Amino acid sequence: MKITLITVGKIKERYLRDAAAEYVKRLGKYCKLEIIETADEKTPDHVSETMEEAIRAKEAERILKYIREDAFVITLEIQGKQLSSEELAEKIETLGVQGKSHIIFIIGGSIGLGRDVLAKSDLALSFSRMTFPHQLMRVILLEQIYRSYRIIQKEPYHK
Repeated sequence: MKITLITVGKIKERYLRDAAAEYVKRLGKYCKLEIIETADEKTPDHVSETMEEAIRAKEAERILKYIREDAFVITLEIQGKQLSSEELAEKIETLGVQGKSHIIFIIGGSIGLGRDVLAKSDLALSFSRMTFPHQLMRVILLEQIYRSYRIIQKEPYHK
């Protein structure tokens, strides 16, 4: 299985880069992992909804270049479906059984994802109704993908 994370922006803090790198290393045993970082747009404080939409559209253009038609696309959205770790593992496993060999997870920037990206989504996934910094969300997502593979392989992992 190939897993691609398309993310807006880079991880700036070293401790988050180190955490992400650890999960990337661990996941090497289970899947082919690719992380694509696209540039984020500067978002001024107190920006209008029209300007926010324009920023999301610019970021969406960059993301769309990397979405393959044969992939199953999962967007991270606050209003998405919430799954348990076991349910995410089951989803990943089921996709593989159904012949989907590529899953793309998309993490938007600080103001979310553009309409064109949302339209490509096969599953809107939410980790919480709370908002997390997109840099931290990458670490959380990588950990949950790793946990999913441990569950699929029936290997122990801390709870």
